[in-house]
Amino acid sequence: MTDQTKITGGARQEWMGLLARAPEKAVLDLWANAGARPRFDWLRSPEVGGVMVRGRTGGTGAPFNLGEMTVTRCSLVLQDGTIGHGYVQGRSKPKAEAAALIDALMQTDAAETIRAKVIVPLRQQMQADRNTRAAKAAATKVEFFTMVRGED
Repeated sequence: MTDQTKITGGARQEWMGLLARAPEKAVLDLWANAGARPRFDWLRSPEVGGVMVRGRTGGTGAPFNLGEMTVTRCSLVLQDGTIGHGYVQGRSKPKAEAAALIDALMQTDAAETIRAKVIVPLRQQMQADRNTRAAKAAATKVEFFTMVRGED
């Protein structure tokens, strides 16, 4: 079993969230170029289901059900005993498998390679997409102002 103390909870939460939100094509393309696939056994093969998304008004108000979202999840174990989980938005079983393999490898000695070939480029691509959307939104911004007239 790998030494689980090498990862902080926040770091794992970050890469799991990144993989869950990223577009399927981006994850699968980067994963295809990451190198050899490790051997693994399924603990839970990819399955599609739904989860209830909850929200809070203002972030602190009473929780309410916002709606349902489709997710695909799976769990696997590498030959060395490292367990990886994949929870992704949508119905993509290949993306969930890739996310689980990446999660498992990020807990091994291959972490730096996977970080350099998958996590960092994916983070940069998603930031670039976010910046593009923000620039498009900023281009449509309208400034309203009120002129004071001399009449009472």
